[in-house]
Amino acid sequence: MIKTGMMICDRYEIVDKVGAGGMADVYKAMDHRLNRFVAVKVLKQEYSSDTKFVSKFRAEAQSVAGLSHSNIVGVYDVGDEDGMYYIVMELVEGITLKNYIERKGRLEIKEAVGIAIQIAQGLEAAHDSHIIHRDIKPQNIIISREGKVKVTDFGIAKAASSNTITSNAMGSVHYISPEQARGGFSDEKSDIYSLGVTMYEMISGRVPFTGDSTVTIALAHIQEKALPLSSYGDYIPKSVEMIVSKCMQKKPEFRYRSVTELIEDLKRSLTDPDGNFVKISNNFNTESPTKHVSDEELASIRKGIKNVVMIEEDDEEDLDLSSIEKDNSDNDIDPKLEKVVVIGSISAGIILAIIVIVIVFKVFFSGSGDDKTPDVVDAEPTATVEAQATASPESDTEDEVVEELVDLKDMTREQAMDYLKELDIDLTIETEEQKSDDIEKDVVIGTNPVSGSELKNGDTVTLIVSAGPETVTVPDVAGYSADEAKKTLEDAGFKTAIDYANSDTVEIDRVISTKPSKGLEVAKGEKVTIILSKGKETVYVKVPDLSGMTKKQADKALKKVGLKLGNVSSNYSDKVAAGQVISQSQSKGTELEADTSVDITVSLGPEVTYKYMGHVAITDNPFADETQSGTIKLVLSQDGKTKQIAEETVMYYASFPLSIDVEGWSDSEGEIIMYLDGRRYNAYSISFEKVAE
Repeated sequence: MIKTGMMICDRYEIVDKVGAGGMADVYKAMDHRLNRFVAVKVLKQEYSSDTKFVSKFRAEAQSVAGLSHSNIVGVYDVGDEDGMYYIVMELVEGITLKNYIERKGRLEIKEAVGIAIQIAQGLEAAHDSHIIHRDIKPQNIIISREGKVKVTDFGIAKAASSNTITSNAMGSVHYISPEQARGGFSDEKSDIYSLGVTMYEMISGRVPFTGDSTVTIALAHIQEKALPLSSYGDYIPKSVEMIVSKCMQKKPEFRYRSVTELIEDLKRSLTDPDGNFVKISNNFNTESPTKHVSDEELASIRKGIKNVVMIEEDDEEDLDLSSIEKDNSDNDIDPKLEKVVVIGSISAGIILAIIVIVIVFKVFFSGSGDDKTPDVVDAEPTATVEAQATASPESDTEDEVVEELVDLKDMTREQAMDYLKELDIDLTIETEEQKSDDIEKDVVIGTNPVSGSELKNGDTVTLIVSAGPETVTVPDVAGYSADEAKKTLEDAGFKTAIDYANSDTVEIDRVISTKPSKGLEVAKGEKVTIILSKGKETVYVKVPDLSGMTKKQADKALKKVGLKLGNVSSNYSDKVAAGQVISQSQSKGTELEADTSVDITVSLGPEVTYKYMGHVAITDNPFADETQSGTIKLVLSQDGKTKQIAEETVMYYASFPLSIDVEGWSDSEGEIIMYLDGRRYNAYSISFEKVAE
């Protein structure tokens, strides 16, 4: 049993199971020799002992191993170990074209043409190596995360040669070519037809042929004409419509001779969308919208189509080839006509029953491809089928009809129910769901009664269907540290990954949220991404030029870019008018974090100087008469400061009265002190006033 961590061939370490099909399982693995991730397809154990299956499995790798092209999923290695057979392939992580179309509804013309060119380039490389894909459909086209388009599932391809025959024709019913539906010869032009249908779906958002059953759809490919693309809207260029129409011609000889020619027209349509350069045979219009199938053609279809293995999508029914029949009255297909034929003719009934049982066995025992693992391809069964008539020759009553329950495992719920409803007996169908980590949701795990049991009218068949893996509620880890969140989630059964985002409210390295979000039900074992905070997002803005603005204008300009006005100082300026910005703390054009403060200096205008002047008249004469004299010194005392206001000088009686102008320190009152011969003689009050210089 393949388990995580297991080594294959001492080289490939199994990392995880990524898909399963009827014939093989696919695992993601690490190639330790080349240090890269790869996809390893392992043949299921029940087929490993069958030499025909093993041979087919090896042929799958050999048919593609020689292909090396950027638009084809590559095959790296093939081998076996202890009875386990495996193929190592390129691991492509992305989305199938089918899912891409479903998400977008329809693709833009240039996008669709670009994808078609890449598909065609992959097919061109395969066809050059004489390999036909035979199952081109959106489910087998992968668009990688890098936008590269890759064709996958070449497992059903077989090296083309002159003896290529129809028994290996394969294809899904919505994309199958008319010659494949008939069971006729298929070649490179069959791939071109299927690519045409794929382009039709990309551009219109729908497949060209639909119906109540896959039988109706298969016959539509043979006898009906698709609705023109132009009917979906005038946005579709004429050249593109003609390219798709040429690819989808019923007769292979009317299609493109090679994908190389198709690529040329597709590229030309990008530069000349309305050009009339696509040439279709003059016999193109001779096919009527509905072409009735002749008895001879129907016989040919019945003979060849029984070998067509239909690899169906989840939304398609299994192609029950046993129900193809022609009503001579109105050409409708009557799915119950086989039963009438069986009852009416014993010999014919036995022959038809053999055909029916062989086909049913092939359709349902071969399994169907899993859309999510497009590299898994189911092999044709090699078991021998012992056919039995569904009713006894001696009785024509339905009560005696007995059916053997085939193995419905790996079918979808809808496919299994459709199969049971198509049986010639009335059954009660019940379903029972079981959790499963290995089987995809809505896929049959088993039945009650088990496969091989005989069924009669009125019996009950219970389909045991996968409910998918066990789900777990994602816990709330907001505010946790990375280690705390990781432990909590892993204890709940999840794998974890770390990512980062900015947050204005959550502390750095604390959890903001998770993907998937808290409270959601998620499959156990799925990955939950922990989003950690890397703090507030740092936004940088450029500082505006504030020169010449008023304080109010500067504040407004800073707020506009996300900055703040800081300190405001003032200074004199002979050049800048009073009230306007002289300078700023950050130069214009400097990049700062948002919400940073910018200081400014505002002009006071030109600087004006002042002085404080006082005047005193001293009429008091210190000398009694003209005969006296002495040394006089005058000192100003103001605001606790003193200064001598004149040099000591010898004065006489005639020197008085004295009149003196004095410059002080302020406009406060002071006094003039007179000293005579070094001694204080008297003091005189003096007043000052402020005057411009």
